Amino acid sequence: MGTALIYLLVVAAVAAVVFVLAAMVFGRGEELAPLAPGATPTRLPAESVRGVDVRDLRFQQVVRGYRMGEVDWVLERLADELDLLTSERDALSARVDELESGPAIPAARRATGGTHRRVGPSEHEGPRP
Repeated sequence: MGTALIYLLVVAAVAAVVFVLAAMVFGRGEELAPLAPGATPTRLPAESVRGVDVRDLRFQQVVRGYRMGEVDWVLERLADELDLLTSERDALSARVDELESGPAIPAARRATGGTHRRVGPSEHEGPRP
């Protein structure tokens, strides 16, 4: 009878230790406070994400963490892509602004694609006698 009681106490102690460790690693299940409007959990801007935003991004490390080298490589690649796309977009936008601010084309030429032919006075009148 005494052995069964000791066995039961040891099992209960081991279960309590496992429970405490699991609660420390996985949390206790409480809900997180809601985020402020416009905020993201990864601290990225709500509007336009730039390469520097991705480069400055850091993840919280936990017991089950991540391979920092792999994540940093991916973040650097994303930052480079964002920088490239942003520069291409800015160049195209500048080109569009340049073309829109150019000399105005008359509406009649725009409608026909600029294929008007000038007609001289001799062509209006027909053959002369």
